[in-house]
Amino acid sequence: MDRKRLVVSYSNVSPEVLEAIRKKYPLGYSNHVIKVKTKGDDFFYAITVDTEDASYLVKVPVKIDSKGSINDEDPLGDINDEKETEDSDSDSNSEPSIDAED
Repeated sequence: MDRKRLVVSYSNVSPEVLEAIRKKYPLGYSNHVIKVKTKGDDFFYAITVDTEDASYLVKVPVKIDSKGSINDEDPLGDINDEKETEDSDSDSNSEPSIDAED
């Protein structure tokens, strides 16, 4: 007998499915989320979980980090500029200074 294949929202899962999610993802499912494309440009995020009688694709809410932007400058640019400045300063002081006491 083939298992049923169901798509369900996380907010509507049964206690049995919720328990299966807890067993499969004891440390959380955030690293196991997949992007599922639908008709056109639409999509949703989901996790997979199986029970004895069905295979579930569970739609989960995803929080997108919007702090970064494609138009932002290179975050490592400042660090590289500082390193070059330090390197050029150390080049000009390549000879050790010796304080001579008379």
